[in-house]
Amino acid sequence: MRRLLLDTHVLLWWLADSPQLGPRTRDLIADERNDVFVSAASAWEIAIKTALGKLEVPEDLQEIIEEEGFDILSISFFHGLQAGRLPPLHRDPFDRMLIAQAQTEGVELVTNDGMIARYGIKLVDACR
Repeated sequence: MRRLLLDTHVLLWWLADSPQLGPRTRDLIADERNDVFVSAASAWEIAIKTALGKLEVPEDLQEIIEEEGFDILSISFFHGLQAGRLPPLHRDPFDRMLIAQAQTEGVELVTNDGMIARYGIKLVDACR
């Protein structure tokens, strides 16, 4: 069993059945033995991009995520502190939160963002 945290773009690729999501990663996410998490930070990022007109998502996104069998990972006070204490290698606040959550929750972050590897956390390359 593996514990996976999906980066926002990976979640969107999964929901859109995008070919950008690699077959190995697709199998990992689909494997019912694995725990797959979606962060509240991704909901926040998606809501902001939707409000700016950069993204379109269904109104019932949370229901869709739950129907997929994914678990919602809330943002705790501790996560916030950890994100703020990270070295400034990556400036995106949403990614910094995902990194902090991956560190504190002991999950593998599924991403295509090469900058995140500089934090030394367990990663799954989303394109494989």
